[in-house]
Amino acid sequence: MKQNLSHLKRAIEPMPSFVKKALKENKLLDAYQNRPPYQQNDYLGWINLAKRKDTKLKRLEEMLEELRNGNKYMKMDWKPRSS
Repeated sequence: MKQNLSHLKRAIEPMPSFVKKALKENKLLDAYQNRPPYQQNDYLGWINLAKRKDTKLKRLEEMLEELRNGNKYMKMDWKPRSS
């Protein structure tokens, strides 16, 4: 399920190829796509903002861990809405 990010007020962040690859390799692409559009965009912005490659990779690992566990967003407690 691809999210429509067109209603976000902030700039829409591009997904770097290494992020997409990591999401697919870790089987977390669905978990990422099931997050609200603002969370998807915030994660990418946070990763893209890092200057150093090791910082980008550290942030990527933190995002993957949050997606894996499903109960955190940017180190804050998060609970998905029931459908």
